[in-house]
Amino acid sequence: MLRTIQIISLIQGFFVLFVLFTNRRDYKKTTFWLLFGCLISVLLYILGDDNNNLFVENIDWFLFDNTLFTTFLFLFFRYYKNGMEKFKKSDLLFFLPNILYFTLEGFEILLAKDNLYIEILEVLLELTFVLYICLILHSVFTNKRRIWTTYFVIPIVILLIFSCVNNILKIIGLKELPFFSNQNFNTYLLLIVAFLFYFISFKLLTNNKYILPKNEISKYKNSNLNTKLIEQYKSDLINLMEVDKLYLNGKLSIQDVSEKLNIPKQHISEVLNEHMNTNFQDFINGYRVEEFIKRIENDQNNQFTLLGIATEVGFNSKSSFNAIFKKFKGSTPTQFKSNLSQSD
Repeated sequence: MLRTIQIISLIQGFFVLFVLFTNRRDYKKTTFWLLFGCLISVLLYILGDDNNNLFVENIDWFLFDNTLFTTFLFLFFRYYKNGMEKFKKSDLLFFLPNILYFTLEGFEILLAKDNLYIEILEVLLELTFVLYICLILHSVFTNKRRIWTTYFVIPIVILLIFSCVNNILKIIGLKELPFFSNQNFNTYLLLIVAFLFYFISFKLLTNNKYILPKNEISKYKNSNLNTKLIEQYKSDLINLMEVDKLYLNGKLSIQDVSEKLNIPKQHISEVLNEHMNTNFQDFINGYRVEEFIKRIENDQNNQFTLLGIATEVGFNSKSSFNAIFKKFKGSTPTQFKSNLSQSD
């Protein structure tokens, strides 16, 4: 039965690798290769794990180990969450426990017998891999977003923890927990892996976008703007707001700005979206909010209502003003003014 699961997992795994590799340009590079490495390490584990070797019995292929899968999974989740697109060379240090673990396994093979000190060091290193997965779980449960890896990480961390407990019991000469013996541990892990491959296969076939972050194709990829023009346009836009105060016009449109500066509308959008990390409405409303705050801080405007001041700085309605102000400042205008009064 176990061998059947291994073969099914291998077929699913090679299918997933093929589909992912074929569509690799659709995905963000770093998360793609980390997931790809994770899946390859799983395939190696299925093929040549010591206790469940698919082709050769009673042989110790120590490089075909589940710890490599754990490190790749940890790094994949790390980059998936923070959205970084470029792999940091310093993150290669996370593979150091794998290198040490493989080295110890190699020494154990050379000695041809169990060594207490090596066993202790291996358990300590296994705790490092458990820590990797616990960090993933912590990130998942302290973040509102749940991603698909969660459903496979939870059972894996349980298995790894009990595996470490058994290794400790073995070192100190106590009886191991039979339910989590090495043979059972590997069987359970293979079952989880089989479901993992099945899940990814299903998601890929249904064109689900949440398996991997996809590359965002910029609508400005054919732009002819150079660095000098971009900086000039940024300066012109800022001056138009800070000096001319065009944002006071409640009906201001991107067409008005285009005509005033003699800059094509698409170039204004590109500079704001791609190089100033905002859009036209947020850019204008940001200045309106700051102008509103300046005016309510001025005691000479105390005779005016908040809505009256908001209208003067370019807002057209109470509802949109309240929503925009809360978006920028995290509180309603009334709460903001109340806090100002208290601080005074």
